[in-house]
Amino acid sequence: MSKRIDVKDLNVYYGNFRAVEGVNISIEPKSVTAFIGPSGCGKSTFLRTLNRMHEVIPGARVEGEVLLDGDDLYAPGVDPVAVRSHIGMVFQRPNPFPTMSIRDNVLAGVKLNGRRMSKSDADALVEQSLRGANLWNEVKDRLNKPGSGLSGGQQQRLCIARAIAVKPDVILMDEPCSALDPISTLAIEDLIEELKENYTVVIVTHNMQQAARVSDKTAFFNIAGTGKPGKLIEYADTTTIFNNPTEKSTEDYVSGRFG
Repeated sequence: MSKRIDVKDLNVYYGNFRAVEGVNISIEPKSVTAFIGPSGCGKSTFLRTLNRMHEVIPGARVEGEVLLDGDDLYAPGVDPVAVRSHIGMVFQRPNPFPTMSIRDNVLAGVKLNGRRMSKSDADALVEQSLRGANLWNEVKDRLNKPGSGLSGGQQQRLCIARAIAVKPDVILMDEPCSALDPISTLAIEDLIEELKENYTVVIVTHNMQQAARVSDKTAFFNIAGTGKPGKLIEYADTTTIFNNPTEKSTEDYVSGRFG
């Protein structure tokens, strides 16, 4: 299931503005990679290029290559919707469809991809996905109630269940805990640890402790000033980035002497 991502010479634009410049990175399968760095340094923008979410913004475009197990996601004729079924996304704010039941929320992505399935198969997928998101025991008796009735932390796990129901290879998470309380955050972090057994996980976080706790590798992005593009400064094992980085700016950022 899990796949490797190789990014080569990636530049990301909004109109004429280059938001991210010259990124080269390889992301290992069955691992958690964290993107850290100050606000506005392009880490969320770069994350969105990995499943072609970036280009839903008018005037946004990408130069360079993003390879999923060697296949270029930006090659001519590649369908962005197909890309997103292989590379799922969990956003900063939990966004279950408010009028849909918990069950229908889990199945939303599958239905969007036009997959037909029997009720028993659908029921099995709902249970499997909710179990995979550590949510089944909390919601199994109210699957037909609206997803909006759940707590924030449960809603975020419902969004993770929705992402894994499509059976992706990669799960991207853009600050998945920033809107959550500490207990819900811990639940999501524990879940990320479990997800890497089956998926390649990439997470953007502003929380240094979180990056140190959940990730195997960490990429530090930075920006030279307003109006300048974000760049990947350093990428290494998380322990190296936090304990023995090669770049001074990385050290200043992770030790809190920054900005």
